[in-house]
Amino acid sequence: MNPETVTGRLPIVSALRDSGVVAVLRADAPDHLEAAANALVRAGIVCLELTMTTPGALEWLSRLRRSLPSEAVLGMGSVTTADHARLAIDRGAQFIVSPGVCPEVVAATVAAGVGAYPGAWTPSEVLSAWAAGASAVKLFPAAVGGPAHLRQLAGPLPDIPLIPTGGVGIDAIAQYVAAGAVAVGLGGPLMGDALNGGSHAELEQRARAALAAVREGREG
Repeated sequence: MNPETVTGRLPIVSALRDSGVVAVLRADAPDHLEAAANALVRAGIVCLELTMTTPGALEWLSRLRRSLPSEAVLGMGSVTTADHARLAIDRGAQFIVSPGVCPEVVAATVAAGVGAYPGAWTPSEVLSAWAAGASAVKLFPAAVGGPAHLRQLAGPLPDIPLIPTGGVGIDAIAQYVAAGAVAVGLGGPLMGDALNGGSHAELEQRARAALAAVREGREG
């Protein structure tokens, strides 16, 4: 089961594979979204996932696509319908993330030439997501089983890229990467209060610590 030879499968976004981190920007209000996104890119986290649960998410996706540096890679998360996937892609989404296995979302995303990252938890769900055409599978919610759960999945499924997301703390990143994660998705532990007007300097510090933890996990 080699991901490079499956017909029609799109590769993981190279910036995500290289950096090992996607930042999940889930906000109750979008007032501080742009400033926080810029802080992350300055610190080296260039893969940013907005979520459909954020008010005005599609409009903000378009705005960030225009305003952020060219190296920023923007995706849309919490996508559960094919229509939402297509709308997000029309507004510049470069990858689509779902909380579970939604074959119609994967199909619409891949048809548009964009990578799909559906969520899964069990071996059967991981295999279903992969069979649907995922570029990688989001292991969600990762914190429930921790790095040990990921390691157990990666053992029999070594060719399926896994991205643990959901409650992944910065202090646990190296363990997840050492257990086989191709990258990690970071929400609250990375963002802190930055989306509510908190310190961007502290956000940048957390971002740099996260990237360093990925490197530690890969070198260990």
